[in-house]
Amino acid sequence: MTPLSNQAFVDHLTASVQFVLPEVALVGVACLLFLVAALRCSRPLAMVVALLGVVGAGVIAALVPEPVGRFEPSLAPIDPTGAASFVRWLALVAAAVYVLLGWADTRTDTPAEYHACLLVAAAGVSLVGRANDLVSLFLALEMLSIPTYVLLYLPSRTRAGQESAMKYFLLSVLSSAVLLFGFSYLYGLAGSTNLHVVVSSLAAAAPHKDLDPAVSPLAAVAMVLVIAGLGFRVAAVPFHFYAPDVYEGGPTGVVAQLAFLPKVAGFVALARLLGVMSAHGGGLPYDTAHTLIPLTLWVVAVVTMSFGNLLALLQDNLKRLFAYSGIAHGGYMLIGVLVACTAPPASADQSGSDALLFYLLAYGLMTVGAFAVLAHLSGPDRHVETVDDLAGLGKTNPLAAAALAVCLFSLIGLPLTAGFVGKLQLFLAAFQVPTDTKMKSLFQVLTVIAVVNAAVSAVYYLRILGVLYLRAPFKPAQPTRTSPQLVAAVACAAATLVLGVYPQPFAEQTRKAAPVVAAR
Repeated sequence: MTPLSNQAFVDHLTASVQFVLPEVALVGVACLLFLVAALRCSRPLAMVVALLGVVGAGVIAALVPEPVGRFEPSLAPIDPTGAASFVRWLALVAAAVYVLLGWADTRTDTPAEYHACLLVAAAGVSLVGRANDLVSLFLALEMLSIPTYVLLYLPSRTRAGQESAMKYFLLSVLSSAVLLFGFSYLYGLAGSTNLHVVVSSLAAAAPHKDLDPAVSPLAAVAMVLVIAGLGFRVAAVPFHFYAPDVYEGGPTGVVAQLAFLPKVAGFVALARLLGVMSAHGGGLPYDTAHTLIPLTLWVVAVVTMSFGNLLALLQDNLKRLFAYSGIAHGGYMLIGVLVACTAPPASADQSGSDALLFYLLAYGLMTVGAFAVLAHLSGPDRHVETVDDLAGLGKTNPLAAAALAVCLFSLIGLPLTAGFVGKLQLFLAAFQVPTDTKMKSLFQVLTVIAVVNAAVSAVYYLRILGVLYLRAPFKPAQPTRTSPQLVAAVACAAATLVLGVYPQPFAEQTRKAAPVVAAR
């Protein structure tokens, strides 16, 4: 760098603080909660402070304009364009729901630490959507991972809970090492950690398809390592094996976070590294039609959705069932990434990225809502662990049963739910790939496999619905009680119906958040 460029970099680094003010607010409130934790802090006080922190960050995000005019993509470590705002609001709304959902998991001696870790994790997810540098992206991912280790351990005083926390810690550290190793290859190839420079350098260095369709071996190795490192976070096969054990042993509120926040971070990070979720992507990092990377993603998507659904059919434990269900839904989301990085979006109705963002929103609502119902039903005198534990819930707790039923209908993908709209967008994006794409036939096969998997998933979801309404309750009806978890469940179920009945405004936002990037 010349002295002038060094000064420009410092100026952009300083100006980038204005792009992350809501995230700074979240971390600031988290630091306050850590300080308060040294004193006596009640659960209601910690929850109120955390909610105020989320609301404050939302107010800052809505009212403080971002100086986009001062942004230079090849210098700034933070990118406020593309999907950045959408991911930020997704993280803030999720944080508010998780604060309510964590009521049962916060012990009387650690409520402040619990909510502080939650806010830091939400800030990490938001920063993943804004990272424009390999270093800032890795730090954002670790801002999500490290608090999650603590969240898994804090409420856990059983051997199974501590074992799940240790498993997630060890495997997550391994995945971070693999991802960082892949980043080192990208830096070596591009000579910069800036994502815009990395993508542009790889695109410029890629051989012309008419001369040599091969991609740089180091670039292929780098992308394989990146896919492996991020595959852990999205629980894609074969990096899924931690999920069932961690879900089963972990606290319900924390498991709800594991089911959603790492998926958002993983898929958004993968899309940004492929150059398909930025307003200035400048092209994909290689000629995707002539490499094995799309074929690798195709195989991983098929195996992930099929493996998850088939093993979910065999589960009686609810958390393990939802773990395999989450694995299957990760396979569906890989379709959006594959379409975005392979097909020329200017010729298609869907770019892939917008379908992925919409499905992330829909998946978050229906999955978090289902876990919120489980958290509401569980207590010191009752543990809801198996499908049979939900017997007769339609009679003993009609509101909770209705909320869970809506979430299950959406997970199946029935009409008038967010899951139906999300699956329809993903499947159409794959099926309507332009004819000039050489992988068109593979995309059509992928669509058929995805539809068959969606039908298979209906079996175990309908089984839960049958237990809810067609089985007699094991215990007499208990008085209905209102809890923060029930409020979160009802809110998620209502939002699921709203997105299913009136999805246009949200679909428009996802299209604005996922700008078209020309393929090479």
